[in-house]
Amino acid sequence: MPEVIFAGPAGRLEGRYQPSKEKSAPIAIVLHPHPQFGGTMNNKIVYDLFYMFQKRDFTTLRFNFRGIGRSQGEFDHGTGELSDAAAALDWVQSLHPDSKSCWVAGYSFGSWIGMQLLMRRPEIEGFISVAPQPNTYDFSFLAPCPSSGLIIHGDADKVAPPKDVQGLVDKLHTQKGITITQKTIPGANHFFANDSELLIQECADYLDRRLAGELADPRPKRLR
Repeated sequence: MPEVIFAGPAGRLEGRYQPSKEKSAPIAIVLHPHPQFGGTMNNKIVYDLFYMFQKRDFTTLRFNFRGIGRSQGEFDHGTGELSDAAAALDWVQSLHPDSKSCWVAGYSFGSWIGMQLLMRRPEIEGFISVAPQPNTYDFSFLAPCPSSGLIIHGDADKVAPPKDVQGLVDKLHTQKGITITQKTIPGANHFFANDSELLIQECADYLDRRLAGELADPRPKRLR
């Protein structure tokens, strides 16, 4: 798995990148948890999501947000990190101009950044949002949410209480033209201690069903 350095808005960004053998394969970007609370691209859940996409022949990238590992810059409370994610997608697309579609997966803080990226990039056709925190971060920008996706969380999560996640899901369920799938893992906390295998299995099952044409309303392509 090649280590890569690419240009970001605040200096270089460090990543791990695995290209598909297929020129037109979809792209997947995986975004890590909060940089100030130990989040890095080597987080186990981020790592496992990366391999989940890679096994399905996606061109896949995970990277460190600014100020983490060898990535330059300083934490920017989400604004700069969103710019980092956009630069990461730009970089992969520059290497794979024949890729027509993209997925974004994010865990915790990374899910908030991923959902914002989704709003700005019409080529993103699916998302996986692991343990989002609508109690901490504002998700009102999803008006409307442009793509179908999975929101997955634990019912023992004290960092992102289930009632807050449920509120976000309920709001998205009222929107037409997309299908939001929700999975709740019994007994799982925010870190999915002892439950990470089940988490990845649920994410993989969802991705496989989407790739088979299920769990999403047919939608017109958004213009770039």
